[in-house]
Amino acid sequence: MGASLFPSAAIVGAFLFAINFLCIIPELAIAKQEPITRHYKFDIRLQNVTRLCHTKSIVTVNGKLPGPAIIVREGDRVVVEVVNHVKNNVSIHWHGIRQIQSGWADGPAYITQCPIQTGQTYVYNFTIVGQRGTLFWHAHISWLRATLYGPIIILPKHNALQTGAGPNVSDAFTINGLPGPLYNCSAKDTFKLKVKPGKTYLLRLINADMNDDLFFSIANHTLTIVEADAVYVKPFKTNILLIAPGQTTNVLLKTKHHHPNVTFLMAARPYFTGRGAFDNSTTAGILEYEHPSNSSSTKSKSLPLLKPTLPAINDTTFAANFSNKFHSLANAEFPARVPQTVQKHFFFTVGLGSSPCPKNQTCQGPNGTKFAATINNISFTLPTTALLQAYFFGKSNGVYTTDFPSSPLFPFNYTGNNPLNNTMVSNGTKLVVLPFNTSVEVVLQDTGILGAESHPLHLHGYNFFVVGQGFGNFDPNKDPANFNLVDPVERNTIGVPSGGWVAIRFHADNPGKDSIYIYGSGWQLVHLSWGLKMAWIVLDGKLPNQKLPPPPSDFPKC
Repeated sequence: MGASLFPSAAIVGAFLFAINFLCIIPELAIAKQEPITRHYKFDIRLQNVTRLCHTKSIVTVNGKLPGPAIIVREGDRVVVEVVNHVKNNVSIHWHGIRQIQSGWADGPAYITQCPIQTGQTYVYNFTIVGQRGTLFWHAHISWLRATLYGPIIILPKHNALQTGAGPNVSDAFTINGLPGPLYNCSAKDTFKLKVKPGKTYLLRLINADMNDDLFFSIANHTLTIVEADAVYVKPFKTNILLIAPGQTTNVLLKTKHHHPNVTFLMAARPYFTGRGAFDNSTTAGILEYEHPSNSSSTKSKSLPLLKPTLPAINDTTFAANFSNKFHSLANAEFPARVPQTVQKHFFFTVGLGSSPCPKNQTCQGPNGTKFAATINNISFTLPTTALLQAYFFGKSNGVYTTDFPSSPLFPFNYTGNNPLNNTMVSNGTKLVVLPFNTSVEVVLQDTGILGAESHPLHLHGYNFFVVGQGFGNFDPNKDPANFNLVDPVERNTIGVPSGGWVAIRFHADNPGKDSIYIYGSGWQLVHLSWGLKMAWIVLDGKLPNQKLPPPPSDFPKC
């Protein structure tokens, strides 16, 4: 199966753009003014799904692909009971939710919780604080995210602003679970978005793709981007957008004033700069104008189909220019609270390496080694107990150490050709400890070791400000002078440019453990399994609302 997108009906639509997937979600009608508690039940079970003329048994939530939408309003409490009916261990991550004092509900297996085992139940309980827009949820263990994912739609408070060897190559990308007409045996599995002339639609795009950044466009239509990762941005128009795995984007689509007597293809295909095999295909849906009720036109009449033009698959220039168009609103109602001074600086190199091949095995890495992925040449070793649990109960011995390096131990020409002869890495479960409310700056530097590529970065439990980015090696003496500290975009996921760097800033104001996951473009989840991640421990503050509460009574056991 492949990728995903997602829209909602009438004047408001929601595109769920996940790897190999697009969805429609109706807008939530809510009369109450005060925040309420919204209850959901997720039954994890197998379901037969047929696509591309093949039927497969897949792991689903409530038998649906994509899974059910979590639709709430800012300030609401969310309670999700997850019951595991399959043989796989399961955990659910609420991608982009801040999890203020609810770190036990964040979801990464063996990081904030032990997974939910077969026959067990766990209730995720958290409150939506200071966020509005589009996010999504997904499994956070093994490869289950391929089919366990769905949208989170956060409506603003009433009277608020409304502007609104890598893995196997996938079989197809999808829009709302449907591959579309450009694949063999898939014409009937095509998503259609029906619109009326002269209307404005809100499309919620979610890239739930496990592997690829995706270009997206609707033929002969302009989109206005108004929100990214559940944070409003200064609106700007574009014919083509690029959305990284884990990112969400809300766009406005203004339809044409009169029925155009044509239909329009909406298409998505990958942006890829790596060296491995990947799915070089295009998923598509149809934008179709409804005929007026008094029209004499035959609705079934075959209309011409216009197709969009997408950038070249490795168009890094487009990727960089598009990313630079995002800016926070930075006004009185929605200020950009960018750290103006920094207490802790980190310089992280991200990329590939190799580790020794185990005895009696055949490995396909360089010179018979195993591929590995690293931050500062350290490949993360997943523990057998949850890091947050070990930290909270003071049982870190044998689980993790707190000596993760703040910069590479051996500097080199990071983006040069063949920068290192020795590609071997070290392994460990190494963390960084941060005092509460520390102002942090992280520069993430791509490397050319075994090939440069784009790496989407996701920070759990936090938003961050993207204050700068560029190509080549980061220059600490010159580049900070060009940082945007006025209206940088605020996100939870950003792409580290292929052969370049990105700088982010945030306040460590969420006690407990937060983790930074850096996904490799094209091989995202395999890079995670190869160790491309690290974690911080954020200490408690002095006040009661600055402390991590104990875990819930039904907390899963390893």
